[in-house]
Amino acid sequence: MCSVHDTVEFEKRGIPATMFLTQVFRNAATYQFRNQGMDGHPFVELPHPVSNLTTEQMRALTLRHMEQMVRHLTA
Repeated sequence: MCSVHDTVEFEKRGIPATMFLTQVFRNAATYQFRNQGMDGHPFVELPHPVSNLTTEQMRALTLRHMEQMVRHLTA
């Protein structure tokens, strides 16, 4: 997962980072964060699938999780 790699790289540089992912990728992300030495790193989990959503539906879905994203970035 490129998002995990990018998140880890930002964190190593002192830049707070997290990511959105859908539920089916939870285990893969958890495993990859653990292997990168960041066990338990937070991420925002969206329902799966999202590929069938319109732009407006995707915007509404992500906005519902924005508070969680901000908490992860400012903790």
